[in-house]
Amino acid sequence: MKLYSVIFKTQGKNYYFLSPDDYEINDYVIVETEKGLQYGKINHLISENSNEEDKYKKIIRKATREDTKNYEYLLKESNKALDKCKELVKDLELNMNVISADFNFDKSQLLFNFVSDERVDFRELARKLAGIYHTRIELRQIGARDKAKEVGGYGVCGERLCCGRFLNHIDAISMNMAKNQNLALNPSKINGVCGRLLCCLQYEDENYLECSKNMPSVGDVIKTKNGEGEVISVDILNRKCKVLVGSNKEEVEFK
Repeated sequence: MKLYSVIFKTQGKNYYFLSPDDYEINDYVIVETEKGLQYGKINHLISENSNEEDKYKKIIRKATREDTKNYEYLLKESNKALDKCKELVKDLELNMNVISADFNFDKSQLLFNFVSDERVDFRELARKLAGIYHTRIELRQIGARDKAKEVGGYGVCGERLCCGRFLNHIDAISMNMAKNQNLALNPSKINGVCGRLLCCLQYEDENYLECSKNMPSVGDVIKTKNGEGEVISVDILNRKCKVLVGSNKEEVEFK
């Protein structure tokens, strides 16, 4: 079995599926998911000989022209459903912001993602939506990080958001990680577009800790070949520091 990565949206993350067949990058396929059939695009061939059949679901077939027409139709229907849901939310005076609506490929489920600062009783909304669309309705409250992943965008680094590009899971992120990387603890510098701490703080932390071994901290007084001095800045990745040395406080860089 060959293992392929498949994306469902233009800036979507990769999901993994198995197939005995050969597919080219950018081929459109119909895949089996926990929420029914979905229409996606081959992004990469991960492995030509995978034995993880218990771990991944299957690619059903290459998408036909009719499949593509159906997918385009469902995109339009999903947008209409999003507008209708927002209208009902306003009528019911619910404190929630619905950000996306998605039919699965066989139209057996309609998923709405929304954000809210509080718990929302959306039972009446779900009942009205089910009466309109006659399919299984799922309303899912998501957090700020999930919203960023869903909507997409670009980070302060200029790259597309990590959460929407390749991160399938992110562990807890703490302020200590920003301190380990010697960053200014300014929200505009260490927060992402979601308003939460940058995801990259977590998965880059191990490298920074490794690079900072045996290095001084800002404020430390150290002995150098030029004499004793106070560390005023540290470049962790290049393992350099600037030190004010001697009575005249000469600034010297050491590696």
